Formats: sequence, C-alpha cells, structure tokens
Amino acid sequence: MKRMNQAVDRSARLQLEDLSHRYPRTGEPALSGLSLSVEPGELVAFLGPSGCGKTTALKVIAGLLRPTSGDVLVDGRSVLGVPPESRGMAMVLQKPLLFPHMSVEANVGFGLRMRNVSKDRIGRRVGTALRQVRMEGFADRRPNELSGGQQQRVALARALITEPRLLLLDEPLSALDANLREEMRGLVKEIQREGGYTTVFVTHDQEEAVVLADRIALLFEGGLHMYDKPRAFYDRPASRRVAGFFGATNFIRGWARNSAVETPLGHLKLARNAPPGDITLTIRPEAVRLEGGENSFPARVTEVAYLGTRVACSLDAAGVELQVALPPQARPHEGEEVTARLPAGSLWALEE
Repeated sequence: MKRMNQAVDRSARLQLEDLSHRYPRTGEPALSGLSLSVEPGELVAFLGPSGCGKTTALKVIAGLLRPTSGDVLVDGRSVLGVPPESRGMAMVLQKPLLFPHMSVEANVGFGLRMRNVSKDRIGRRVGTALRQVRMEGFADRRPNELSGGQQQRVALARALITEPRLLLLDEPLSALDANLREEMRGLVKEIQREGGYTTVFVTHDQEEAVVLADRIALLFEGGLHMYDKPRAFYDRPASRRVAGFFGATNFIRGWARNSAVETPLGHLKLARNAPPGDITLTIRPEAVRLEGGENSFPARVTEVAYLGTRVACSLDAAGVELQVALPPQARPHEGEEVTARLPAGSLWALEE
C-alpha cells in the first residue's frame, strides 16, 4: 500500500479547460470546448467513434498539437508553453514504432540514454521495466523476433522507464487479436494500478473502456457528451445517443408526470421523478423480465436467437418493439404470448 501511495504522490492531476482545435485544411472543429479533469492515479478512457477528436485531444495534451483555444494544466499549471519532452509525460501509440536495428534492451533504454543517464542506472531501470511488462527474458531480442503483443509490451516498457507523471495511450491494443488484446488489457490495468500512473487511454471499443477505466469521457464530433464512471453509461445515460452507443435498443415514448409515465405499454412507474411532459424511457435488454408484477404488460415473441451465453429475444407489445436478453436455459418460442415486466429501478428517462 505504501508503494502505491508513493506512486500516486508522483502522479499528476490533469485539467483540460475549454479546449478547442481546428485543423487548418478542414476548418471543422476537431475539438470543441472540451473541459474535464483527471485525478492523480486515475485512468480515464477517451471513447468515441473514428473522427470524434479523442486522438486530437491526446496530442494536444502531449504537446504534439497546439490548441486553437483553451488550456492544458498539470497540477494547476499551464503546459502550453512547455515542449513535449519536458512535460513529464510518456505516450504509447497504436504501432509500437520500435527501432528495428536495436535490441529490446536498447529500445527500452533509449529515452534514458538521450537524457545522459549513467549506463549502470539505465541497466537497472531497463530490468525493472521489462519485469513490469513480463518481458525479462527478451532483452537481447530484436523487434522482428517478437510477436505483435510482445512489441507492444516493449513499447509500454519504454514509456514506463521514464517514470512519467502522465501516461498517454493511443489505442495501443487495437492492432492485436482478441486473445492478445484481452491479455494486454489485464497487464495495462495491473501496471497502472500498481504504479499509480495518471493515465489517459484512447479507444473506440466500449468494452475496453469499461474494463480499464475509472471514468469514461465519451466524445462525438469533438464535444464531450458524457463523463462518468463506466456503470453510469449503462444505468444512467445522458442522452439517447449515449445510450445507443452503449448498445441500448429499447426506447419507449411517453408522457411523464412525477414518477410515472403514460406509454403505449400502459402506466409505467419509475424509481425516481422524471421531468414532466414528453419523454423517452430506456431499459437494457438484460433488465427486461418475462414475468408478472408492477410495470407488466402482454407481449408476443417475434424472434428468438440462441447466442451461447444468452438468448436474444424480440417482443412486440402494443406496437412497441423490445429486445430482451435471457439466460441461456430460457426457451421462449416465436409466436408465444408472454407477460413482460420493466422493473421501475431499471427504467431511465433520457434527454433528447
């Protein structure tokens, strides 16, 4: 625990204040008024589709791009006038970009050699960094003798050896196959937790963001649409667009009054008050129940698909289509008449 506390003490607090950036040729804003903070030792994922501005934001933080407006602060001080190599940050890219003529040991120690660190100290720190990424026995190998996952581990070791106060990861796992990607997620999370590195991780993969991040910043068209803990994106999405990006498929229009909503499915009670007037409710497929009780109504099964770990089921209820995720042992049949229930605690009122 003491080791972790010391690591967090070395980590930095990152603040982005009203950050905007336009690329000269396009004129369109790649970033628009992005404001958020990342606490010391926290891992935040910048998530969104291609072209949403997440990599642009990372480059601005690193000093590779200067923002059109706004500020980047590290521990309360602006770093806009500080060159990239003096910001106390390390960056790992999608491609490892290792020097092909150098050994693993030489690649990892390169940054320290450029800083004129003594040979003995470099050797000790290279050994520590390779142990962190579980590559102790590969010091003498060349990059072309490594797998893609091993090369990315070396790139991560090269970043860690500089003892960064901020670790910036730009889709470092996206080029790996599924099994390697899952393995590397676990390694990244373990290293980040043990070292207490303040980390910004760019990804377009929702699952990756949920698995790794303490908080997720979801970006669309250069703007921040939601910044919260992973679970909130499923349970309390900020908008229909956010809900859809995280796989929500059930949307029910209605008229709200206090903690109840009149819908085509009938009178639905909510666990919390909703703003009065026209409203859209959402509920995750796995939260829908095929049973009676409060918020229940008749429905007909229109489609069934067995997916191994679950059964995907489509319902038609008063013209409203609902998707349901059932346990694998469930045996609904197409055309079957059922009773469906939407638990009040799982219904969420969306902003349009």
